[in-house]
Amino acid sequence: MDTHKVLTSWKGKMKFESDNPSGDVIMMDAGPDNGGEGSGLRPKAMMLSSLAGCSGLDVASLIEKMKLEVEDFRIDTEGDLTDEHPKTYHTVRVDYHFYGKNLDEKKLERAVNLSVDKYCGVMEMFRQFAKVETKIHYHTT
Repeated sequence: MDTHKVLTSWKGKMKFESDNPSGDVIMMDAGPDNGGEGSGLRPKAMMLSSLAGCSGLDVASLIEKMKLEVEDFRIDTEGDLTDEHPKTYHTVRVDYHFYGKNLDEKKLERAVNLSVDKYCGVMEMFRQFAKVETKIHYHTT
């Protein structure tokens, strides 16, 4: 069983620095309307970034393994929060955008579905507390 550990340190006001098992560091901060300076990522938005990053890593790996021609690939992730505290995501939309001249839509759909249904652990975590909707968009260049 793998265990991940991060160290998060207060840097004054509403700012925190958090490390990562890889040794990289990120800054988190609240916006000015919540007592911060807006100089870092917001924790809930980072959750959406983690979801997109996890699935994106899967899909990028599968694109390479399947030898697919993709010029660009973007994931737009959006989450709706509950009205009451503690505010949590109740619905999350993940839109996959593929750009290229000769997109193999069937194989790209398979790559996305493998990530969504089998490989992405962050996606599975999100499904424990939110409805996750996914769409795939193809853009011919």
